[in-house]
Amino acid sequence: MKKNILLGVTGSIAAYKAADIANTLTKEGHSIHVIMTKSGMEFITPLTFQTLTKNKVHTDMFGDYIPSEVEHISLAQKADIAVIAPATANFIAKAAAGIADDMLTTVILALKNKPVIVCPAMNTAMYENKVTQRNIHILKELGFQFVEPREAMLACGVVGRGALAETDLILQAVRNQIT
Repeated sequence: MKKNILLGVTGSIAAYKAADIANTLTKEGHSIHVIMTKSGMEFITPLTFQTLTKNKVHTDMFGDYIPSEVEHISLAQKADIAVIAPATANFIAKAAAGIADDMLTTVILALKNKPVIVCPAMNTAMYENKVTQRNIHILKELGFQFVEPREAMLACGVVGRGALAETDLILQAVRNQIT
């Protein structure tokens, strides 16, 4: 069954893997609506996602104004599920605190009773930081699901936990929620 899936892409070197996630879910017949943060666009372009999904990529709260709809509310209402891959420590902190200062965090805050899957990707020290772990705990208590990062050689050259989970695991988590 075709689902409307929001894919949030934040500022991590792992952002390129989100293109594979978008492409696979699109080929499976789902409608993928990508929301990119400003820092996410530093790693991969919206054009990549527009080409793969055949949908507009949402990047700015105050971009194209459509008088007949409030875009962040409309996106949240149409969504069946949201996936944030990669999810930075910054996104996780904002979501845990209820901060809505960009399109992605605003849409996530506007979701009501819909699954949100968070896929962290960051440096090991950032991931293991007590503040990040507290924020993850808060989100889990609120019902957010996590696909935990894996241990690998990170972009900074350190081997540790913080690499984005394998795309197959992320895709399986999505499929488990939409079937």
